[in-house]
Amino acid sequence: MSEPDPGAAARAIIDENAYMTLATADAQGRPWASPVWYAVAGPTELVWVSRPQARHSQNLAARRELGIVIFDSRVAIGTGTGVYIDAVADQVPRARVEPLLAAFSARSLAQGGHEWSAADVSGAAPVRLYRATAARVYLGVNDHRVAVSSGLASP
Repeated sequence: MSEPDPGAAARAIIDENAYMTLATADAQGRPWASPVWYAVAGPTELVWVSRPQARHSQNLAARRELGIVIFDSRVAIGTGTGVYIDAVADQVPRARVEPLLAAFSARSLAQGGHEWSAADVSGAAPVRLYRATAARVYLGVNDHRVAVSSGLASP
């Protein structure tokens, strides 16, 4: 019997879940964890919307490095797996909003949400679009992490 493909297992977790937890730190290194609803925007990019005044957004403005975990918390004890991501994140620059927001909007519509436009994340709007660019991705099983090199998006 062959071992399951870690990349396929990681992509399934990413595709089947709606929230990821951002692990950020402020300029002094004080940690903060925040769940956010997300969409995959490419082989290494995850996107979400947040208020720039939110603690995790303020932390990212001071320190771009973060950790991300995506997991299903409803599984039985001892059976959980998760995807762990080392990344850098920032508020999406205006020139990149449209293509990344398209992925966010498509997932929103697929999950019963609304369509998003650039006006929803710019100007007087209270939220902005953020992106995390993955540097390393791991599949975690029983507190053991296996590197995944095939990206975040399903083929």
